[in-house]
Amino acid sequence: MRNNSTLAVLIFTRDINCNPEKLTIYARITVDRKRAEISLKRYTSVNVWDVSRGRVIGTTQKARMLNSYLDEVYVQIMEAHKQLLQEGKLITAQAIKARFLGQDDQHKTLKELVAYHNTNMDSVLKYGTMKNYYSTERYLHKFIKDRFKTPDLYLKQLNYRFIVGFEQYLLNYRPEKTRKTCSNNGAMKHLERLMKMTNLAVKLEWLDKDPFHQFKLNFQKHNRSYLSERELELIEEITFKGQGYEKVRNVFLFSCYTGLSYIDVKELAQEQLLLDIDGNHWLHTKRAKTNEIVKIPLLPRAKAIIEKYADEMKQSPDGKLLPVFSNQKVNSYLKVITKACGIHKNITFHSARHTFATTVTLANGVPIETVSKLLGHVKLTTTQIYARVLEKKVGEDMQNLMHHLEAKEKQKSNAPKSYHN
Repeated sequence: MRNNSTLAVLIFTRDINCNPEKLTIYARITVDRKRAEISLKRYTSVNVWDVSRGRVIGTTQKARMLNSYLDEVYVQIMEAHKQLLQEGKLITAQAIKARFLGQDDQHKTLKELVAYHNTNMDSVLKYGTMKNYYSTERYLHKFIKDRFKTPDLYLKQLNYRFIVGFEQYLLNYRPEKTRKTCSNNGAMKHLERLMKMTNLAVKLEWLDKDPFHQFKLNFQKHNRSYLSERELELIEEITFKGQGYEKVRNVFLFSCYTGLSYIDVKELAQEQLLLDIDGNHWLHTKRAKTNEIVKIPLLPRAKAIIEKYADEMKQSPDGKLLPVFSNQKVNSYLKVITKACGIHKNITFHSARHTFATTVTLANGVPIETVSKLLGHVKLTTTQIYARVLEKKVGEDMQNLMHHLEAKEKQKSNAPKSYHN
């Protein structure tokens, strides 16, 4: 690519402290009469500086070392100019300076990428999602510090080996304080978030190729906990003396009969409960996770829970529909509730959503397309993760098939036979 811009590099000194014994050495890059200056962090005195040559006078070891350094600076500036030409980039004094100092897009670091992503996504992604990204950021910083003994890495240093190393670090990391460590799927979620950030770097042209190109995320499938019809009845029948446990149980049951997630139940406002033209009450809300609009006709048991707390919530200054505690407190109370009911499953508030999809709707013949709409899913495949074909349903379907086949056999045996000579 031809480039008609003019380039000049000048090594010169400047008296900063009004001290002729200590002149600061600079490099000045000039392209088309536009300048950019770089302090080289080297010093000399006026009596040994040769202005015409831009070098120090003398043959002492100190003089030779300084002149050698200045020669290297000149070569590196010219190399930066050559690189920009080869890449077809716009040639300016500032662009050459940035390339020389390692401050252009070719020298972006991992920390810069993470900071850029988190700053720009903070107003786009939900608080809970950003919280997960900050967690991934902390793991990345620990990994780089422990493995590479440095606070940061250039993006061009990211490769398949780095990704595999980070994966193993996550799986084997043992924190100083005793707490839950990364499971396989937890490690995969951290890698998934890093993958999204490296994809962003490729789009920004900070990276030439994605280091995840040959890497495959390996999520392990596991059965999601949900309540059977009998277990749901046990939770409905149990009573507690403490109002806190009663409220948690009832709000949890409300989610079982509406399919709403914790945050969606927590944010429900009284004005979102509407009377439809069919005479039934509906909830009109929007999923916090996806912003999908969801309209849910209330089942009688869900409606009864709202009515139970109607008077109390009318006094609430925030206008919420139900009394909902913090997610941590709710899940802590649920462990006590399920244990009291003799339910030996790891039940969290989100299990209510799975219970709605499986036990309340699909097991009772509601089409999966309708369930998908009620859950606020954009894709039907997402609903299939929640949906389970229960053994009871399999038995009923096979029984119906047997009846159908028996009827066909009976019809065939009763049909008049024809005889031929």
